Amino acid sequence: MQRNFLIIAAIFLLLEIYIYQAIRTLTDNFWIRTGYWILSLTVYGIFAYEITHYQRSDRSTVKAQIMISLFVVFILPKIFIVLFLLIDDIFRTGSYLIGFARPTENFFPERRKFLSLLGLGLGGVLSALFIDGITFGKYRHKVRKVKVKFANLPKSFKGYKIIQISDVHSGSFSDPSKLEHAIELINEQNADLILFTGDMVNNVADEFKPFIPLFSKIKSKDGKLAVLGNHDYGDYVTWNSPDEKKKNLDTLIDYEKQAGFDMLRNENRVIEKNGEKLYILGVENWGLKPFPQFGRLDDALKDVPKDATKILMSHDPTHFDYVVKKHPTDVHLTLSGHTHGMQFGLDLKNIKWSPVQYRYPKWADLYESEDKMLYVNRGFGVLGYPGRVGVLPEITLFELS
Repeated sequence: MQRNFLIIAAIFLLLEIYIYQAIRTLTDNFWIRTGYWILSLTVYGIFAYEITHYQRSDRSTVKAQIMISLFVVFILPKIFIVLFLLIDDIFRTGSYLIGFARPTENFFPERRKFLSLLGLGLGGVLSALFIDGITFGKYRHKVRKVKVKFANLPKSFKGYKIIQISDVHSGSFSDPSKLEHAIELINEQNADLILFTGDMVNNVADEFKPFIPLFSKIKSKDGKLAVLGNHDYGDYVTWNSPDEKKKNLDTLIDYEKQAGFDMLRNENRVIEKNGEKLYILGVENWGLKPFPQFGRLDDALKDVPKDATKILMSHDPTHFDYVVKKHPTDVHLTLSGHTHGMQFGLDLKNIKWSPVQYRYPKWADLYESEDKMLYVNRGFGVLGYPGRVGVLPEITLFELS
């Protein structure tokens, strides 16, 4: 552990020396240079202290959010600065080796100054984006409207509107009132049904307690249904006994019930209109290890007619590829969340990219495979990094046809 810490410290020391060269290239002001070192040493000092006092239960707390925020705002952008300086050094080294010229003949101060300025500028922009994501981005909830066609949809459900929200992570918010606008957005859609696809909390049930009055305001004609996500089980904290952990889960389910949500645990509910039926299935979390695999699709399909129109709520999108699409029963649409779009990326009409796609190929929007559909919601809240850059928090409105 100590050896790894020393290696990491050495890497960051080299990084800072490189950055400092860029600052020296641009200014000889004593106070700017001194201020840079004071700020850097303060940030690294906080990091060193927190890492040496880190516990597993800290991973989803405010302490973790502060550490991640410091990293993405003050440290990550410096990598871009180093990359620009490395371009110049590699070019000069290559020219020297190939031309056998003296190093001084290949040194261009103006080019170095330009690359230093460009690197520092882009690093500053990236820092500003992360600060904006923390301050405003996580509250920029967006309604995404999706039309879904079913071959066997009963006529009574044509135009039926369903709202999906996912990954609230209420423990990442200190003030419920700041989410009031998002609840108003949901109610403005005048949905027939609300579906919540898991992760109401980060760790413990009491995180959601202050939010019960707020989420009780969500309205729909045919009710509000929910499933559990991996964070809802309390797996990321240490419990005194299995009974204490179970009590926490039971409390969370009760809190969600107080907010008007009916929890589906490997079961189904029937929505009936004019004698015609739409089946909503809900399974517990099923994800690739180390995530829990409690979801049982066969149990959720119990007593559901084979030719009925079925919508499945399953928190983790990997459940679709590994289980749902291979299942002999036709589950027409699966709704998932979990990925958050990593809360960072490019999410434009024709350009979609996020680092999370290298772990979850199906990370946002609608996918179709073997005549079955999967929609992955980008998430309502935040986890870890307490902000969003490029990938906005989502409220999805489905219209059935």
